Order: sequence, then C-alpha cells, then structure tokens
Amino acid sequence: MTATPDLAHAPTVATPELFRSVFRRHAAGVAVITARGERPVGFTATSLTSVAAEPPLISFGIGTTSSSWPVLSEAEHVGVHILGEHQRELATTFARSGADRFGPSTDWSSGPEGVPLLAGVSAWLVCRVVSRVPAGDHRIVIAEVVAGAPAGADRPLVYHQGRFTALRD
Repeated sequence: MTATPDLAHAPTVATPELFRSVFRRHAAGVAVITARGERPVGFTATSLTSVAAEPPLISFGIGTTSSSWPVLSEAEHVGVHILGEHQRELATTFARSGADRFGPSTDWSSGPEGVPLLAGVSAWLVCRVVSRVPAGDHRIVIAEVVAGAPAGADRPLVYHQGRFTALRD
C-alpha cells in the first residue's frame, strides 16, 4: 500500500509564503559562517550541507541582500561553526540584522587563513571557497575543507518552526 500525503489541506500554488511555511516544518542544524574582510562578517545558516568526502566539500546558501554577502562574494576562505544547544544567543546575534556580531559579547579569534573563529562551538572548519553558484536571490557557496576540529561533545542546536531549539530524546 502506498502512503499518500495528507490531502485534507488543499494544494496551494507555489509562493514564497508556501515555501517558508513548508520549510518551517523541516528541522535543520544551525551553523554560523564567518569570513575576513575589512571587518569580520558572519551570519547564521541552516542551509549547511556536506557535499563530498573526497575531496571534503561543504555548501551553504547566502542571500545576495545579506550584509555579509559583499565580503563573502570575494572571500577566499570561510569559517564554518556548528553550534551546540547552549548557543541560542550566539545564533540569534548572527541572525539579527544590524547586530554587532563581533562585539564584546562574542568570543572569537583569528584562525587559519585569517578566518574569524568563534569560541565554544561544537565543531569548526576553515574552508577554501571553490564556487559560488547563482540560485534565485541567493548564492550557493561550495567550499573545500582545509582545517577543522570537533571542538565539543555538545548536543546540536536545531532550527524548527521559526525558533532555535534542542533535540529531545
């Protein structure tokens, strides 16, 4: 027997609102992407994906209207930070428009290739950008891992239904 989708809700024509509504139901891990510029930049991402193991490649999406895009559009290297469940405030800071993301409340240092690395994260990577693929109002950045560490054994921070949350057993 083949399972069918719940058709109690009539299908809706594809719109940005429908798209957002559907993806709010998709739980995603939370990462912060950083890059070095005249001033460091960074943003919260839920689009981080493992692409390949040989060579080790990742991808993430960034909106071309993001305040971080001008630096990311030219960056040779990026930092990728996997957040733990205790880092909701950090995720919120890097998601908030106009926030002082690298201000006194953010513990960070310059890592390999000068990439800003955040302290206290579950894991981090430094990656060399190999491609920026146009995708609607975003770019998909593909990058090769050049360094990293699984820094902690924290449970992951998750984004679901429009908020940061934790996994439950």
